[in-house]
Amino acid sequence: MFEIPKIHSYKAFGLNILSDFPLPELIPVSRKNFDEADLTIIETNLSSLWSKLAEPDAYYYIKKKLCMIKVPGAAIYMIEDGRAISVSPIEGSNNNQIRLYLLGTCLGVLLMQRKIMPIHGSCIVINGKAYAIVGDSGAGKSTLASAFLSRGFHLLTDDIMAVTLSEDNIPLAIPSYPQQKLWQESLDRFGIESDQFKPIYNRETKFNIPVNDHFVDRSIPLAGIFVLSKANQNDIEIVSIQKLARFPVLFHNTYRNFMINRSGLMDWHFAFSANLANNLDFYRIIRPVSRFTVNELVDNILSLIAKDRNVNNEKAATIY
Repeated sequence: MFEIPKIHSYKAFGLNILSDFPLPELIPVSRKNFDEADLTIIETNLSSLWSKLAEPDAYYYIKKKLCMIKVPGAAIYMIEDGRAISVSPIEGSNNNQIRLYLLGTCLGVLLMQRKIMPIHGSCIVINGKAYAIVGDSGAGKSTLASAFLSRGFHLLTDDIMAVTLSEDNIPLAIPSYPQQKLWQESLDRFGIESDQFKPIYNRETKFNIPVNDHFVDRSIPLAGIFVLSKANQNDIEIVSIQKLARFPVLFHNTYRNFMINRSGLMDWHFAFSANLANNLDFYRIIRPVSRFTVNELVDNILSLIAKDRNVNNEKAATIY
């Protein structure tokens, strides 16, 4: 008697997903809610194909609409045409290892194949508009987003922010799934006990934090990008980023950006970046490393957004 595979169905990044693997981070949905999957995730054996295509000791094989990734100790992954991810688990791996790369690098590549820009950062919703928080690892992106959530604001995405364009070429931020990733230090600052949360695989002091009550499950117009960094200085500094300087910001913060050229997507990425550079507000925020400034940062950002809104309202009143 043949065993019928258990297919799991989810919603994330605006995609209807059917998966051979359980993905508890994602929002489960009934298969009755969609006729056809936008993304299928299947388990298969990719060993022979990897040996045929990839160079010895390589970790990536990248062509237009096709990407293969080998993660030692986890799996070989194949992402095709923005519609399918095949997973070939390596002996001895577990589902936690497999999911870590499946929900990270693989989904980032798949979004690019669909010409949806994956930006590495968090995204919060303020007054009906989405605002991205980007920056290098350790800058405090998720911690700042968590501070907004503690003030009653809502999260659209953490880690990977997917951006698409509406029919009117308006940038839209797409919801991912209701979860944050926070370091132990950040939890301590917010007075949150970590023993109730599950640590991320191979990172014992970084935790998956559910945010179901503070999650927005619909696409929101993207209004601005804040580039967060830290320095040895006493005060918070916020400066506007001029248009030409916005292009390297977008490229640097595109998730897995080294794949863009090798996937034949440089022209698309430049055109998409031009739209964002022309239509969004960009600010660079430098925070002191000597003290915990996250609550001050929230206050400053909210004041800045309110000021920009007032200026735009005055311009609109002048026009009409």
